[in-house]
Amino acid sequence: MKKTSTPFSNLPAPAAERGAARPARMADDDRKRANPPPPGEPNVAVIAKTKPQTKRPNLYRVLILNDDYTPMEFVVHVLERFFGKDHEAATRIMLHVHHHGMGECGIYTYEVAETKVTQVMDFARKHQHPLQCVMEKK
Repeated sequence: MKKTSTPFSNLPAPAAERGAARPARMADDDRKRANPPPPGEPNVAVIAKTKPQTKRPNLYRVLILNDDYTPMEFVVHVLERFFGKDHEAATRIMLHVHHHGMGECGIYTYEVAETKVTQVMDFARKHQHPLQCVMEKK
């Protein structure tokens, strides 16, 4: 049988075709079975545990801004309904907003803060109040 010329015919032949012996490779498990530790010596393996690196999420302050038109009772109601404040705490925050121009309703992760801001703004618009609620990175 005559060999035909191929584009790869000028490459050297694989080691098996050249007659070179190739050392057999063993997997780690096969190597351990083939060479067990001598009797009396412990068969020890070291396992390193890695602790996952997690970081705390960024926190955001949810703030209510003062305006001259939204009734104080409405602001107290918003603080009780959306931020879970009791009547006394809601009144205290509302008065802080009234005197200082803004007040903190709570500190949350980004998604929760964004949801609270949207809920308050939608509720205020539904009741035709210009109440403004914003979030800022802490």
